[in-house]
Amino acid sequence: MAYSPYPQYKKTVAYWIDKRPAHWEERKLKFSVTLINEKVDARNSSLEYLGLEHIEPWTGKRIDGIVFESDGVASGFEKNDVLFGKLRPYLAKVHKAENDGIATTEALVLRADSIIKPEFLKYYLLSSDFIDVVDGSTYGSKMPRANWDFIENLSVLLPHLDEQIKIADFLDHKTTQIDRLIEKKKALIEKLNEKRIALITQAVTKGLNPDTPTKPSGVEWLGEVPEHWQVRRLKLLAVEPLKYGANEAAEFTDRDLPRYIRITDVREDGTLHDETFRSLPEDTAEPYLLDEGDILLARSGATVGKSFQYEKSWGIAAYAGYLIRFRADSGLINSTYAYFFFKTASYWANINSTLIQSTIQNFSAEKYSNIVMPLPPMDEQHTIVDFVIVEKSKIDRMEQKVREAITKLEEYRTALITAAVTGKIDVRNIELGRSG
Repeated sequence: MAYSPYPQYKKTVAYWIDKRPAHWEERKLKFSVTLINEKVDARNSSLEYLGLEHIEPWTGKRIDGIVFESDGVASGFEKNDVLFGKLRPYLAKVHKAENDGIATTEALVLRADSIIKPEFLKYYLLSSDFIDVVDGSTYGSKMPRANWDFIENLSVLLPHLDEQIKIADFLDHKTTQIDRLIEKKKALIEKLNEKRIALITQAVTKGLNPDTPTKPSGVEWLGEVPEHWQVRRLKLLAVEPLKYGANEAAEFTDRDLPRYIRITDVREDGTLHDETFRSLPEDTAEPYLLDEGDILLARSGATVGKSFQYEKSWGIAAYAGYLIRFRADSGLINSTYAYFFFKTASYWANINSTLIQSTIQNFSAEKYSNIVMPLPPMDEQHTIVDFVIVEKSKIDRMEQKVREAITKLEEYRTALITAAVTGKIDVRNIELGRSG
């Protein structure tokens, strides 16, 4: 037997072949589709451009509303061609074109031959078995890519054309149902987030007693505050001036060195991504090391206003130049109270109104320093923090359950596609009624 450099491929294909229905035909992909290599100058084309960022992972759907234009070479495609993202194939960026257009050269343009329907081809390329094999063949660690020379020799299991149509119709129907459930759960997450913001905003800017007398804060976006509260600028609540982070490249991954926190490392829930870990040499990190409770604020780009509170449990860490550090004066303000303020609707109203007036998405240390904060007495700050932590955790737990349900639905969607296009589900006699 000749040596194969792709042991994973051999194992997986053997599994497909062993399990396929008897009437299904095995063919190599290169004998089922044609690779289209029509290159065009995107600058001189009137056709709409499609980048990988316009394709939703694992669904085949196009994402609208993303503005991105290519200014270089692109690949031409026609209606019903199927695009397969060869960059980071584990993302499963697959799309069947609804119109003629041009696409990034990071997408393979595949045109179905007479023995395969493009609708079936789309779902076949979205199957987890196929994606896993392609992903196992990639080269390059930071930007892994698949190679057509490998992909074209993968096997495709083909039923008759009428059965391919049945399978595609079945999957269109079932995935639409699943997607509707997912959208409902995503809408629930949005409502929970609105509830969380309202909870924090009320507690941090108005206090916990609704009967407390109020007074004008003197700041339009803040409105009324409790009568016994103060209103102070952020710079007067810090032990030192707000400070920019290190302007260093994120080159190191040594976990024995101080972590290098960038805004892209921060999750929406305030934790850090483990897979994006980067570090700095100790002498470089030293001027930017974080203390317990330090708050980092994003100063530019789409993440302006985003905040992160450091805890020692993350390990020794420094922070990057597009972040600004606020170190609270513990005699004046509870750092977690300050962190919750950066989650309020009032704070975001100020950020957004300032950005609207500016041509550049940037919020400098000076601007942050002059943000006005409501300031209760210290004992009341502690009470507010304790209250928010307890009530927020209830909402967080509800959201986590909804996210877990979404994950299960997405996994079911992928498993269903894989089962249908490999013949593990016989859909020929399934009637697709309204209830599915």
